[in-house]
Amino acid sequence: MALQLGVLVLFAVVAVAVFLVGDRLRPDTWRHSDDEASSTMVLDLVNMFFAAIVAFVVVILWQQYDNSHAHTVSEAKALVSVYEAANDLPMQDRTQIQGLVRDYTEQVVGSEWQVMSKDAKLSQDTQNTLDELRAAVAGLSMADPNVKDIQDKADSALDTVSDARYDRGMDASYRLPTFLYVALWFATGMLLLGTVFSGVVVTRRSTIMTGLFGVVVGAVILAVYQLDRPFAGGNMVSKDAFELALSRYEHIVSGGSSSILPR
Repeated sequence: MALQLGVLVLFAVVAVAVFLVGDRLRPDTWRHSDDEASSTMVLDLVNMFFAAIVAFVVVILWQQYDNSHAHTVSEAKALVSVYEAANDLPMQDRTQIQGLVRDYTEQVVGSEWQVMSKDAKLSQDTQNTLDELRAAVAGLSMADPNVKDIQDKADSALDTVSDARYDRGMDASYRLPTFLYVALWFATGMLLLGTVFSGVVVTRRSTIMTGLFGVVVGAVILAVYQLDRPFAGGNMVSKDAFELALSRYEHIVSGGSSSILPR
C-alpha cells in the first residue's frame, strides 16, 4: 500500500514539475489570461476517467453474471440427463436415483439458494445429497449390459453436475476486486468535486442540476453494487434452469418427450 501511494505521489510531483518547467519554456502566445482552460481540461479528464472505470467494472460484472447463469444451466441440463437415464432402470434403482436427483434439485432451488445469498457459499447438506446420488449410481448392478450403459451415461452427466456445481460455488463467493472499488469511489469523489472546481455560481437552477447529476452518479454506483455477487443483491441469477428441470422430471415420468433447457 505504501509503495502504491508513493507511486501516486511521484506522478503528482512529476506532473507539477512538468507543468512549472513547461510554463517557463512555452511561448507567450500559448498562455491564457486565467486558469479556466486548465480547470476545463482537468474536468474533462475526470469525466473520462469515471466513464472508463464504470465501463470496465460493468463489463467485468456482467460477464461474471452471464457466466454464473450459464453454469446453472449446465448443471440443470446434466441433472435432467441423469433423470432420463435412470428412467430405463429397474423399478427399485429407478425410484432411488430419480428421487435423489429430485431431492438435490429441490435443495438447490430452496435452502442452498438462500445459503449462497446469505453466506456466499454452497450448502453442505446439498453436497451430501449429491454424494449419495453418486454412490447410488456407482452401486448399480454391473451384470446387465444395459444397466452398465445407463450407469456410464449417468456417471458422465454427474461429472458435469459436479463441475458446474464447483463453478457455481466459485461464482457465489465472487466479489469485485477491492482496488476497482477504490478506483471507482476515487473517480466518484473527483467527479462530485468537479462542481466546486468548475466555479459554477450557486443558483436555484445550478442546485437542481447538481442534484440531478448526483442522482445519475448514485444510480451508476447502485447498479455496480447490484451486479456484484451474482447470487445475492438486487440482480440475482435466476433459478429458472433448475425450476425447468423439476418440470421436466414430471414429463419424463409421464412418458413425455424430452426438451432442451435454455442455453
